[in-house]
Amino acid sequence: MGMEIADRELKEGVPVVGEVDGEKIVVVRAGGQVHAVGATCTHYGGPLNEGIVDGGVIRCPWHHACYDLATGKAHGPALAPIACYDVSLENGTIRVGAKKQIAAPAASGPARVVIVGGGAAGVACAEALRAEGYRGSITMLAAEGTDPVDRPNLSKDFLAGSAPEEWVYLRTADALASIEVDVVREQALSIDRAGKTVRTLGRSLPYDALVLATGAEPVKLPLPGADMAHVHVLRTLADSRAIATGGGPAVIIGASFIGLEAAASLKARGIDVTVVGPESVPLARVLGDEVGAFVRRVHEGKGVQFRLGRKPARITATHVVLDDGSELAAGQVVIGVGVKPRLELAEAAGLTIDRGVVVDEQLRAADGVWAVGDIARYPLAGEKVRVEHWQVAVRHGQAAARAILGRPARRDVPFFWSAHHDVTLGYVGHAEKFGAPEIHGDLDKRDAHVVYRDGGQIKAVLTLGRDTLSLQVESAMERGDQAELERLTR
Repeated sequence: MGMEIADRELKEGVPVVGEVDGEKIVVVRAGGQVHAVGATCTHYGGPLNEGIVDGGVIRCPWHHACYDLATGKAHGPALAPIACYDVSLENGTIRVGAKKQIAAPAASGPARVVIVGGGAAGVACAEALRAEGYRGSITMLAAEGTDPVDRPNLSKDFLAGSAPEEWVYLRTADALASIEVDVVREQALSIDRAGKTVRTLGRSLPYDALVLATGAEPVKLPLPGADMAHVHVLRTLADSRAIATGGGPAVIIGASFIGLEAAASLKARGIDVTVVGPESVPLARVLGDEVGAFVRRVHEGKGVQFRLGRKPARITATHVVLDDGSELAAGQVVIGVGVKPRLELAEAAGLTIDRGVVVDEQLRAADGVWAVGDIARYPLAGEKVRVEHWQVAVRHGQAAARAILGRPARRDVPFFWSAHHDVTLGYVGHAEKFGAPEIHGDLDKRDAHVVYRDGGQIKAVLTLGRDTLSLQVESAMERGDQAELERLTR
């Protein structure tokens, strides 16, 4: 069954929800054009009708995935497109008909693409190459030991026990094989740029375009006892499984985003949790003192204990001993003190390194070589930055795919979300340094936004319970519209 709506009822930029053949759709007027597309975000199932429409795209309010209204093409953190439907206008009535078959025209490009890394950026690059119509060979080196995983899930829903393991896979090897991506479960050992080959222990892979998506690895603390079996870092599915079954009481070393998310997830499993960190306020360096103190209150309200201003001295079979001599009982220990980019392969290949692989606006590190995700130091708003967000990694992979095919990339703005019990923070932009954060609203009432400025310019905005504002801010930042940012955040 199709759907009908009176033309006069469809306002510019205001989605109308309907149904075609049992599937939820939204009908949208954008720039005078009428579009009908699937209503459910392919990332985590967010309701697109609650998002915003602008610039020919519809944006999801949950994690800022966006979709081209004309083609359904996805933009990070989503990988898969949404469906598009035929639309006609007769006698003042808009009729939505059958689902369109939209095939990308074949794209000319290099014969062989090799992607080093099977995380968000690598998978997104492979999928985007196919979505852009690339028909050449794609080989992905993925040495993590499992199919590619949806890494945010590992510290959030999966670790909390509220998501089954099948949800954790970003893409299975079968799904990648179905779009003719050859997954090789081997480690890249060296790159010969002159000979255009990547070597593993077992083979030599020729390439015409090379994408480095080697990601990051957890920082390990040189602590006595840190190599014991009940001490974990959190990066892989194996890590998350081990922590989920590790019991308690749990001591989290590091009041970082990942440390605090792990604390919330273990608390949801009924485990006693204590967080240890050298700072006096968690997350203050990234979010400021007031937001950091609020996050601490949220955790303490759920029973998480904090020992801040302290460092661990050593780990025993039953305790973590702190630098003041006090002891915390520990059935398991999770170390979450940050990650470092995996740069050894790029450095040995002679690429330019500056606390990351230096790339241009097309994410190109050298002729025929691109670097994406956690390892890339790329230009953003007049400075070179390296950003460790999931959404950035996905969008980098998609942008590199377009660049490899000689197509322009869109201007992207970093975004991350962080879940703490029943509170989710959204953060748009990137502020490496900032003055006093400007808080509008009430953090404790879960209704606020926080503005971060550097030199008077708005660099980032954090939102709590204001998802639409977060999307509007992202859109204004993409356009570089500071006047609109000021109006939105006033």
